[in-house]
Amino acid sequence: MVRSIKLLMTALAVTALVAGCSSNKKKAEEEAARLAAEEAERARLEEAARKKAEEDAAAAEKAKCDNADTVFYFDFDQSLLRAESRAALLVQAECLKKYGSSIRLEGHADERGSREYNMALGERRANAVADFLKLNGISGSDIETVSYGEERPAEVGSYESAWSKNRRVELK
Repeated sequence: MVRSIKLLMTALAVTALVAGCSSNKKKAEEEAARLAAEEAERARLEEAARKKAEEDAAAAEKAKCDNADTVFYFDFDQSLLRAESRAALLVQAECLKKYGSSIRLEGHADERGSREYNMALGERRANAVADFLKLNGISGSDIETVSYGEERPAEVGSYESAWSKNRRVELK
């Protein structure tokens, strides 16, 4: 009888141990599945955030290009680029490299000087912008230059503010 009780007690202990291990194993499996699901969700959220950041950066870059200056002004009787024009042209060069397109540079002059002189001055101005863009990585085959001289004023008038608006190159 004692032996039966010992055998019964041993069987109960083994059954309890097996049941306990089974319960612990099930809990461990559930915990591992929960952790894996959390990790998968975290990875999904990180990927979504990364994609959103890339889209936002691309949209900001596109907006910067869309809003970049396209008119560059010159001093009287000059074809040297102003500092602010060089800065704006650097933005244009980066945009043209990124989005690639052909451009036309239209040179203009104010009404002072002969027609022939102003045509040549408009051409020098357009070429100055073209040369700057070429130095900053834009292919010359993507650039067309044309001079309109004094023929297409931005503002009609014989006063300094009109003249200063007409001494320009427009990027089209």
